[in-house]
Amino acid sequence: MPVSLWKIYALFFKMGIFTFGGGYAMLPILKSELVEKQRWISEEELLNYYSIGQCTPGIIAVNAASFIGYQKHGLSGLIAATLGVISPSIIIILLVAALLQQYMDNQYLQWAFGGIRVSVIALIINVVWDLWLKGVKTVRDYAVFIIALGLLLWGNVSAVMLVILAALSGFIPSFRRGAE
Repeated sequence: MPVSLWKIYALFFKMGIFTFGGGYAMLPILKSELVEKQRWISEEELLNYYSIGQCTPGIIAVNAASFIGYQKHGLSGLIAATLGVISPSIIIILLVAALLQQYMDNQYLQWAFGGIRVSVIALIINVVWDLWLKGVKTVRDYAVFIIALGLLLWGNVSAVMLVILAALSGFIPSFRRGAE
């Protein structure tokens, strides 16, 4: 039974409201809602959408929402999911822009922002740990990780180029999953 456009919009709107800290901070929420509760996609599909979203122009979470919406209901699902995930940000930005200037020096507001930043770091560490446990399992995975980390830290290579190089590594015969 197809999922209604309203349900797609409402679910992504709800996730958009509670996501602070960017696309990676949204991954645990997407996993909880879409993989565990709704069972719309598998965890592997979610990680694939995130990987593709990292390589395509735009915001990772919006790209992932667009892919998932498209999978559930075609082009209209893509539009519903995209609008759903960005609507809360637009509303919040408009409200904050209207009010922030007046209250920017408020100590309570500063403390709240500090707390939000710290919690976002915890969310991102949790996502990284989950990605590690699910993504790095074989000698090939460790080799790709070490090379990618080295290129990222000391080679000044962009994230997009790292993803492309990692994808190309799958074509090296000794790196194929069946060859290990």
